[in-house]
Amino acid sequence: MSVTKAPRDIARKLAGRSHARADGWRRETFTLPRLDARAKAREWFDRYPKAAYMTEIEFWRELDDGRIEFIIRRLPSAD
Repeated sequence: MSVTKAPRDIARKLAGRSHARADGWRRETFTLPRLDARAKAREWFDRYPKAAYMTEIEFWRELDDGRIEFIIRRLPSAD
Protein backbone atom coordinates (compact mmCIF):
# COMPACT_ATOMS: atom_id res chain seq x y z
CA MET A 1 0.00 0.00 0.00
CA SER A 2 1.45 3.40 -0.94
CA VAL A 3 0.93 6.56 1.04
CA THR A 4 0.51 9.75 -0.97
CA LYS A 5 1.65 12.93 0.71
CA ALA A 6 0.47 16.33 -0.36
CA PRO A 7 3.12 19.02 -0.97
CA ARG A 8 1.71 20.81 2.08
CA ASP A 9 2.51 17.76 4.26
CA ILE A 10 6.05 17.59 2.95
CA ALA A 11 6.56 21.34 3.37
CA ARG A 12 5.23 21.19 6.93
CA LYS A 13 7.66 18.37 7.75
CA LEU A 14 10.56 20.36 6.34
CA ALA A 15 9.47 23.68 7.89
CA GLY A 16 11.39 23.12 11.09
CA ARG A 17 14.59 22.27 9.29
CA SER A 18 16.80 25.28 8.86
CA HIS A 19 20.12 23.46 9.19
CA ALA A 20 22.41 22.68 6.28
CA ARG A 21 21.62 19.59 4.25
CA ALA A 22 24.06 17.38 2.42
CA ASP A 23 23.95 19.75 -0.54
CA GLY A 24 25.17 22.64 1.64
CA TRP A 25 22.09 24.86 1.31
CA ARG A 26 20.14 26.11 4.31
CA ARG A 27 16.42 26.18 3.67
CA GLU A 28 13.47 27.47 5.60
CA THR A 29 9.79 27.13 4.72
CA PHE A 30 7.22 29.79 5.57
CA THR A 31 3.44 29.97 5.17
CA LEU A 32 2.23 33.53 5.67
CA PRO A 33 -0.37 36.03 4.48
CA ARG A 34 0.81 37.78 1.30
CA LEU A 35 2.04 41.03 2.92
CA ASP A 36 3.79 39.16 5.73
CA ALA A 37 5.41 36.84 3.17
CA ARG A 38 6.80 39.84 1.29
CA ALA A 39 8.12 41.34 4.53
CA LYS A 40 9.75 38.04 5.53
CA ALA A 41 11.43 37.69 2.13
CA ARG A 42 12.73 41.28 2.35
CA GLU A 43 14.02 40.56 5.87
CA TRP A 44 15.96 37.52 4.61
CA PHE A 45 17.42 39.37 1.62
CA ASP A 46 18.48 42.25 3.90
CA ARG A 47 20.01 39.88 6.44
CA TYR A 48 21.57 37.49 3.89
CA PRO A 49 22.36 39.51 0.73
CA LYS A 50 22.27 37.54 -2.50
CA ALA A 51 25.83 38.56 -3.38
CA ALA A 52 27.29 37.03 -0.20
CA TYR A 53 24.91 34.14 0.54
CA MET A 54 23.31 33.36 -2.83
CA THR A 55 19.91 33.79 -1.13
CA GLU A 56 16.90 32.97 -3.30
CA ILE A 57 13.26 31.98 -3.19
CA GLU A 58 13.52 28.34 -4.18
CA PHE A 59 9.78 27.65 -4.43
CA TRP A 60 6.53 29.49 -3.78
CA ARG A 61 2.82 29.00 -4.28
CA GLU A 62 -0.46 30.61 -3.28
CA LEU A 63 -2.65 28.40 -1.11
CA ASP A 64 -6.46 28.21 -1.41
CA ASP A 65 -6.87 30.50 1.61
CA GLY A 66 -4.70 33.22 0.00
CA ARG A 67 -1.59 32.62 2.11
CA ILE A 68 1.77 32.23 0.41
CA GLU A 69 3.92 29.18 1.08
CA PHE A 70 7.56 29.59 0.12
CA ILE A 71 11.01 28.14 0.67
CA ILE A 72 14.02 30.42 0.97
CA ARG A 73 17.48 28.96 0.54
CA ARG A 74 20.94 30.35 1.09
CA LEU A 75 24.51 29.17 1.36
CA PRO A 76 25.90 29.40 4.91
CA SER A 77 29.44 30.02 3.59
CA ALA A 78 29.53 33.65 4.70
CA ASP A 79 28.26 32.92 8.24
